[in-house]
Amino acid sequence: MLRSLLALRQIAQRTLSTSSRRQFENKVPEKQKLFQEDNGIPVHLKGGLADALLYRATMVLTVGGTAYAIYQLAVASFPKKQG
Repeated sequence: MLRSLLALRQIAQRTLSTSSRRQFENKVPEKQKLFQEDNGIPVHLKGGLADALLYRATMVLTVGGTAYAIYQLAVASFPKKQG
């Protein structure tokens, strides 16, 4: 069992060390420039269209959920008439 674990460890090390280390270009400096730019846009919207859509969806769900919760509280606060 110990021998198989050592063999597995060697295979894993070999696989990791031979894989390409530089597959993606480093885009951090570009993102830093984008987010540090003083252009009056809030930081949560500086990512572009995707950020704006996520923000709006979050706001719609929050306002809608709050309205629904208030409606359910109002319904629950008034007893139904026994007919």
